[in-house]
Amino acid sequence: MSVSIADQIFLAFSLLIFGGIFACIGVSLHMAYTQMELMLAHLKNSSAIQPHIPLKNGGPWGKLLLVGWIAGIVTFPGFYLKRGEVSIEELNAFPTALKRKLAMVKWSSIVLLSAMVILFIFRKSGLLK
Repeated sequence: MSVSIADQIFLAFSLLIFGGIFACIGVSLHMAYTQMELMLAHLKNSSAIQPHIPLKNGGPWGKLLLVGWIAGIVTFPGFYLKRGEVSIEELNAFPTALKRKLAMVKWSSIVLLSAMVILFIFRKSGLLK
C-alpha cells in the first residue's frame, strides 16, 4: 500500500500543528503553576480578571482557562482599555518577559488554530486527495 504525496503533506502538517498545540498547552500550564500569583498580583484591580479568579482553583483546566484569559488581556489590551476594565498602570507594571511569553502563546494558539481550520478546508475541498 502506497501513501500519496497529498496524504504525506496532510500528515506532516497535522503532526506539526498538533505538536505546536501541545507545546502551547504545556507552556501555558507551566506558567499557570509557576507564575499565576505573580500575574494575578499585577492585575489585582482589573474588573476584566476579577470574575475569573476562582478558575485558579479549578484544577489544570481552570488554570489553563485563566492563563488564556490573562494572555488575551495582555495581548489585546486596547479592547479592555476602551471599556475601562484594565488600567494602563497595571499593564505597564506587568513584567515584560512574562508579557512577551503570554503574547507569544496567545498568537501561537491563534495561528495554530487557523492552520488547523485551513488544513481541514483543504482536505474537505479535495485539494489534498
